Amino acid sequence: MKFEMKFHSFIYSVVAGAMLASSATSCTDSFESINTDPNTLPMGELNPYGVFEAMFYGMTNRQLYFTWAYNGEIVQYSGYTAGQGKDFHRYSFNNNNVQTVWDNYARYAANANHMAYLGEHKDEPACRAVGLTLKVFCMSNLTDIFGDIPYSEAFQYDLGNYAPKFDSQKEVYEQMFAELEEANTIYATAPTFSKPNIDLMYHGDMTLWRKFNNSIYLRLLMRVSGRPEMNADEKISEIVSKPKNYPIISSNEESATVKFTGVDPYYNYFRPTNFTKNNFVGYRLANTMLDLMLNTGSQTEQDPRIYTMFNQDGGEWQGVQSGCALSDVRLEDDGASYPNYYVLVRDEAPGWLLDYSEVQFILAEAALKGYISGGETAARSYYETAVTASCKKWAELTKYSNKQLEITDQRITDLLNGNLAGWDKNTDHERLIAEQKYVSLYFVGFEAYHELRRTGWPIITIGNGCSYNNFEYPQRLFYPTNTVGSNSAHVAEALERMGGENNLRTSVWWSYKAINGTFTAVRQQN
Repeated sequence: MKFEMKFHSFIYSVVAGAMLASSATSCTDSFESINTDPNTLPMGELNPYGVFEAMFYGMTNRQLYFTWAYNGEIVQYSGYTAGQGKDFHRYSFNNNNVQTVWDNYARYAANANHMAYLGEHKDEPACRAVGLTLKVFCMSNLTDIFGDIPYSEAFQYDLGNYAPKFDSQKEVYEQMFAELEEANTIYATAPTFSKPNIDLMYHGDMTLWRKFNNSIYLRLLMRVSGRPEMNADEKISEIVSKPKNYPIISSNEESATVKFTGVDPYYNYFRPTNFTKNNFVGYRLANTMLDLMLNTGSQTEQDPRIYTMFNQDGGEWQGVQSGCALSDVRLEDDGASYPNYYVLVRDEAPGWLLDYSEVQFILAEAALKGYISGGETAARSYYETAVTASCKKWAELTKYSNKQLEITDQRITDLLNGNLAGWDKNTDHERLIAEQKYVSLYFVGFEAYHELRRTGWPIITIGNGCSYNNFEYPQRLFYPTNTVGSNSAHVAEALERMGGENNLRTSVWWSYKAINGTFTAVRQQN
């Protein structure tokens, strides 16, 4: 099914009233006018490469912000304990918070959609394929965070559609899969990306973009694999069994990593000129993550990645209780470890969109569940390759840490043979895969949040300060006020279809809670 583009006039079209795009500046300020002043840029004066440059780096940097400030807090990688006002780990979200997420994913999806349109109409098939891939990347995050969204009628501002219908998540996924199929078909023709120098991820290599596209496909198929009507298991099997038709990321070198240069305007969002150590490390290492990387009883068995991902000023590794009561903040904060400022806050630090390790974790789960051949033997092999790949990814960054522990092959072997990550030491292999995948998704957008709601692992501890959401784990973000007010009929239809109210407790369609009716979390013990 070919998606018919509806753009005819502007780079930055919006779904007025439902997908109003933010006027906030992009993180790449040199591109600001392209992203925020559409009415001065008629289509005839644009080319798809200009759209790509503005959209791609703004999108990547916004992902970095979201993974630090939102995702890390919700999934308990971190807990903000430097004061009041940043209460996401207590499940306190206001309308401005959700509007920021909605606006940005809609904004960059609109730009990617227009890039695809320009690629088709200006005879740049490589740009059409890349535009479709990045559109799905953005729209998948939007639907996975909020639930039902406009898709079939999205981006029709120029047609006067100010109140697009909300498609069900099933319909959204079907359309995303169709666009990934179209992109894969275009990539197969080996089109030329005429400006490879502006692509800091794959340098215009369409073979690698194709692998990224199909790896997104695998990611999303696994996301909906709990819904049998999607036949995700059959498609996963087809992709794996036909590598010539559906090549996927097959090494760390092929991971979807944006390699910022540190030369204007290609800066990582976390620049030392913008973030001091103090305003970065108010986000402390949460106990949930710490317990998966350290045997806390003796502190003798450690995941070697911990020294690169996090930092400890003195003494033993120490976490905080995510969602702790405000009255306990000072006690929790005292001596706690923190995200590794020295590794993550650099002009040229990379931005991660999808890693080789994630692909291998998907294959491990698929083999374990019988979606692909090989059974438990293959599942173990994929799993150990995944953990190894994640360790080696962080090994490349260890040199930037002020306190270093080299991630050697021997330490990786010890990890895979030990209690933390050893296949033979853990009997619940589905849980083991999910929890080690969670560790590997640190600083990769909202992926850990999506996966935690899909699998139910790791088991979250609800802190004593989480009264904002009735001490329940947030299953989605709620639709922003502007959307509800200007497109109320379609929002009401979406919420009725989703079976809940416009709050954090209504489940998205593919989630463990929506499918099984439960979601296991435990309350903090006083």
